[in-house]
Amino acid sequence: MLRKTLLAIAIASALVACGKSAKEPENAGASASASATAAKDQPKVTLQMSPEDTLTITSDALASGPVITGSIQPERRADLRAEVGAIVIQVLKENGETVKKGDVLLRLDETSIRDSLTSAEEATRAAEQSLAQAQRMYERQKTLLASGMVSTTALEDAEVRRNNAQSDLAAARSRSVAARQQLTRTLVRAPFDGIVSERKVSNGDTAQVGKELIKVIDPSSMRFEGTVSADKVGVVKVGQPVLFRVNGYGEQPFNGKVKRVDPAANAITRQVEVLVEFADNNRPGVAGLYAEGRVEAQSANSLMIPPSALVQAGDSNYVWRVNNGTLAKVPLTIGTRDERSGRWQVLSGLKAGDMVVRVPASGFKDGQKVVLSTPKAVASASTQTSGK
Repeated sequence: MLRKTLLAIAIASALVACGKSAKEPENAGASASASATAAKDQPKVTLQMSPEDTLTITSDALASGPVITGSIQPERRADLRAEVGAIVIQVLKENGETVKKGDVLLRLDETSIRDSLTSAEEATRAAEQSLAQAQRMYERQKTLLASGMVSTTALEDAEVRRNNAQSDLAAARSRSVAARQQLTRTLVRAPFDGIVSERKVSNGDTAQVGKELIKVIDPSSMRFEGTVSADKVGVVKVGQPVLFRVNGYGEQPFNGKVKRVDPAANAITRQVEVLVEFADNNRPGVAGLYAEGRVEAQSANSLMIPPSALVQAGDSNYVWRVNNGTLAKVPLTIGTRDERSGRWQVLSGLKAGDMVVRVPASGFKDGQKVVLSTPKAVASASTQTSGK
């Protein structure tokens, strides 16, 4: 009898436990649904913005034209080469040193050339003496012929010897001048004011005729030597402005204008060379740097937006527009970038007069309320705060 009573109690306890387990998931589901509803009904945070936090989209001039690429090179540059064969005795200037026109850059051994000059000068003196003697002989024969003491043939022979002596003297003087010029070429001088850009020899090197010795450039004559695609060269004209950037100078813009357009395209690349001179004194002081920009061949009005207001997510672009106190995420289609101002062209998504957030934050929500404070309200609030 006791065993049956205990069995009945155990069965009753199991039934009660099953009933509680069945109710717990139901109660959990109800709690989760209530939490989601509460989160959905929770109001979004209202943003407080000042006029400085927003900007109005306006139409502005957008310059467009073909892309130009190339390098910065000096217009005045001299590649000085050896004009005589000699040993390099002394190099007086190093890379980066400034020089004045006429400064000696390096010296070549002049020993053999000075010997040649001495020999030529001695030959010149001997030729002068020979000519003087031949001239006296010619005058003597001329006098004797007048007296009838010599024949005409003797006078003609004397005249021939005099003429030959004159030719020998002219040749000797020419050799003397050439030797003197060779002597001056042992001193390599700067052809203009500038900077030594590259030294190619050292003391003791043998300089054959035509060997590169040293290079001098004029940094004040820097220009942009670029190329433009042949299918775009038709819109490039002399005098058009060019805006470009130089590798090594970051985002610093440089202004120039087209000076000359090559009349022939490169046979291999089909690119046309365009020379651009700097429009102001803002120019790099280093030659050979890569440069890239755009020839401003055309100008048209277009909606523009600064890069700070533009949000880029992968291949998509959007801005946060403020309209009637509400924040809206607006997708944009952008065009070209204005190199002068850095702003982007807006092709679609906005219209003139739209107000957008100048520097959007990552926590913005679509449909979020926005309150724009006026400068007067801000000043009033500041006054009240200071009074308290």
